[in-house]
Amino acid sequence: MKASIVDLRYKMRDILKALDRNERVTILYHGKIKGVINPFNAAGSSRIREHPFFGMHKNEHMSVEKEMEKMRGGRTDDI
Repeated sequence: MKASIVDLRYKMRDILKALDRNERVTILYHGKIKGVINPFNAAGSSRIREHPFFGMHKNEHMSVEKEMEKMRGGRTDDI
């Protein structure tokens, strides 16, 4: 579906129905594409715990305070 900026304001119900039908909505401004609204796919979304970043330091037993101190280095010791 293609929608102008005015359609976003006055035809939001139609745009939401298109998203319910799993259609992409292309936003136009003066006839040029400004963006795309993709429907949310609950089945395709991943869980946060499955992201590779989550638990990347799970084998380290350092406290958060010690880890932050290690990351900051000697920055505050020079004062």
